[in-house]
Amino acid sequence: MAGRSGPPAAQPDADMTIRDAAPDDFPALLALNAASVHFLSPLDEALLQHLHAHAAYHRVVQVQGHVAAFLLALREGAQYASPNYRWFAQRYPAFLYIDRVVVDECVRGQGLGIQLYDDIVAFAASTRAARLTCEFDLQPPNPVSAKFHQRYAFREVGRQWLGAGKKQVSLQALDIEVRTADSGMIACIQGEQA
Repeated sequence: MAGRSGPPAAQPDADMTIRDAAPDDFPALLALNAASVHFLSPLDEALLQHLHAHAAYHRVVQVQGHVAAFLLALREGAQYASPNYRWFAQRYPAFLYIDRVVVDECVRGQGLGIQLYDDIVAFAASTRAARLTCEFDLQPPNPVSAKFHQRYAFREVGRQWLGAGKKQVSLQALDIEVRTADSGMIACIQGEQA
């Protein structure tokens, strides 16, 4: 993973570990992506290798020894042809783009997505990313993702149609402010302490 720096991976509990993704995880990541491809773009091994090599952040949640979730994000300037990534690149000089977050259906609702988002917000602040960006589907609707991103105070900054008008996405941004305090770095999200 290129340019990876930031806080150490979080350790939510003894059975759940957040750690950097590794090539040995790729079969599990491809299977997770395939199971949720209706909300994501397709992913094959070549693209996963490319994204992993250019990722600023690529972490997995391991539950009882099995990869159960992952989040992959890229900074500005990455070699990536995604129309959503390009939309942000045309508008923002500095950003951290969440390309995909996937949680195994068997463990949804157990807080793995929250753990990953808490971790990436801390990573964004520690690496001085000006904003965290992502998208979710409006058509077909993905109300779970809409509610999840609202919880983190993401705001809609645009919309676009993809796939010859078959899919519409809401392009979202979360401004990250980093302040220095006596005890070190404090991440603030839209003026509220994280």
